Amino acid sequence: MDDILKALSNPVRLKILRGLRTPAENFPGQEHPYEWGVCANKIETICGLSQSSVSGHLSILHQAGLVTAKKVGQWIFYQRNEAAIAQFLADLKDNL
Repeated sequence: MDDILKALSNPVRLKILRGLRTPAENFPGQEHPYEWGVCANKIETICGLSQSSVSGHLSILHQAGLVTAKKVGQWIFYQRNEAAIAQFLADLKDNL
């Protein structure tokens, strides 16, 4: 739970998670199917940060279990981990 709370404490990471909630709406024009997730390159465009900064944020979200990553060729696609988010919310409700 602590890793997730730390991951959620950053506004950029919250913005990424919110964007991934409705990927077709927030990341239009992706060439690959949204079922794979959203390409890291597309995520960079909504953050307005360098590639390395966005990669760091995505890594923290991935380590916390809030997103999944799928490598296809040279690209990495990210999706929200809805099961982990639901479990976190249930745990938070039970523990507060």
